[in-house]
Amino acid sequence: MKDGVSQLSDLYAAYAAGTLSPSFRLLVETQAAIRSDIRDRVNHAEAISGIFLERETPSMLAPNAFERTLQAIDDLEDEVDPTDAAKLASERLTELLDLPEPLREKALESCMRGGWKRMTSGVKRLEIGTASGGHAHLYRIEPGATVPSHSHFGDELTLVVQGGFSDEVGSYGPGDICLKTPSDTHAPVGDDDGVCLALAVSEGGMEFKGMLGILQKVFTRRTH
Repeated sequence: MKDGVSQLSDLYAAYAAGTLSPSFRLLVETQAAIRSDIRDRVNHAEAISGIFLERETPSMLAPNAFERTLQAIDDLEDEVDPTDAAKLASERLTELLDLPEPLREKALESCMRGGWKRMTSGVKRLEIGTASGGHAHLYRIEPGATVPSHSHFGDELTLVVQGGFSDEVGSYGPGDICLKTPSDTHAPVGDDDGVCLALAVSEGGMEFKGMLGILQKVFTRRTH
């Protein structure tokens, strides 16, 4: 089994070769927007392949994108007092607008399409895409909140975009990537100094542990 450094090197090499799925390309390009050292590697890779990020023309959002995004955020927060809903929606929209491109556009589109889904207390996730070869989700972890203990059916790369989190083996801040293989189990905890936003890309779905794992297996059997 390769170590994390080697696997990340393979990731950047695959990006240069143009063989990454859209979800994994999104992760690399978002990391490059956060970290200058990765940006240099990405720019070099794009020079080789003849593709330059600065020459890409971003897609235009729909005319009512702003209003639909606010509504999607507002609809999710039905537990909030109505007098605070507008302020909260504005804060959540600002979080999305502060994301680096190309993640910002994908997150706004996803928020309009389906919106944030609550996983557990203090943890929500936004489905960014499930293109062939990869699943992508943006996680929003409140300070001190814990993502339920889980493993994965394939490798998972989690890029911290804002804030930070810690798990059983380390701590991760903006621009860091946490790599997990199917043999790893972890329960990320959001840092205490602010909301953590993290982009997780995986080759397979999550396998929960404990009671959530039992429920997951029961419902999986019922749907087959």
